[in-house]
Amino acid sequence: MFCNRVSTLFAALLGCSIMAAPVSAQSQSGHSLKIVVPLAAGGGADILARILAEQISQGQNVNTIVENRPGAGTVIGTEAVARAAPDGETVLLTNPAFLINPHIKKVSYDPLTSFDPVCNMVDFPLVFVVAANSPLKSMADMLAMAKAKPGSVTVASAGTGNPTHIGFEVLKKATGLDMTYVPFAGAAPAVNALLGGHITAVYSDYGTISGQLKSGALRPIAVGAKKRFSGLPDVPTIPELGYTDYEAESWNGILAPAKTPKETLAQLIKTFSAAGNSTQVKDKLAALGLGPTVLCGAEYGASLKRQYDRFGKAIRESNIKVE
Repeated sequence: MFCNRVSTLFAALLGCSIMAAPVSAQSQSGHSLKIVVPLAAGGGADILARILAEQISQGQNVNTIVENRPGAGTVIGTEAVARAAPDGETVLLTNPAFLINPHIKKVSYDPLTSFDPVCNMVDFPLVFVVAANSPLKSMADMLAMAKAKPGSVTVASAGTGNPTHIGFEVLKKATGLDMTYVPFAGAAPAVNALLGGHITAVYSDYGTISGQLKSGALRPIAVGAKKRFSGLPDVPTIPELGYTDYEAESWNGILAPAKTPKETLAQLIKTFSAAGNSTQVKDKLAALGLGPTVLCGAEYGASLKRQYDRFGKAIRESNIKVE
């Protein structure tokens, strides 16, 4: 769900992690661990995976590598991990597409039974943004425009059937307004279209657009979370506008193949919990305007079940289909 072109800060962190993680892995001995990212290199999930790999390699004597297995909206990499041996040496770092895809396309895994939950690592909000020179100053302005000229508001994000698409459709249903969704093959071309004046707004995860927000190229007008985001404290939430049941966020979490032995799963939980709560990882996430949200084991599993059911309900009610 992350774009291929990331902010300068993301790129800098990625460069450090790519250089450091392999060196650490080669210099350590002992247990090995592969983190499979079902998305292309250079995006937010990939950067998080490399930050974690570096920390685990250096701090826990575990040779840790990152393997990118992109394709089919995260399905290819996800299915590969579902088939992997449940020996604690291969895990998946994924995002909400993991829960959404089974509702909209044929997949060979069940998100609730084909994996054992390890830890959620980070949560981040979805943000509606407009170009800095847009006449729209707030979400209220955009909704007023949609009411005055039905169909005139066009909102883009990366692809069909992702959290931003579903979140936009839920907002349309809540407001009863005629707005148009425009899918792009990645967030970067969506943002380019926005900056070129071809669309009204973009709905994106914060990590993907943080660079453009910090540079002032984009202006945030609303956050999809229940509570205000510390990285954008002055930007109101959609529930604050009166749509109190609305909630749209993203996350990155770790899962292991199903039937991983309990002792092995407990060690994975210990490994990722320690990494996510380490000062080093916290500092790197803080540089991106994020903080760790480490939730592990059964609690993480219960959260995945709630989200899976919520996504299914939203997809059915909005009649979202992927051709």
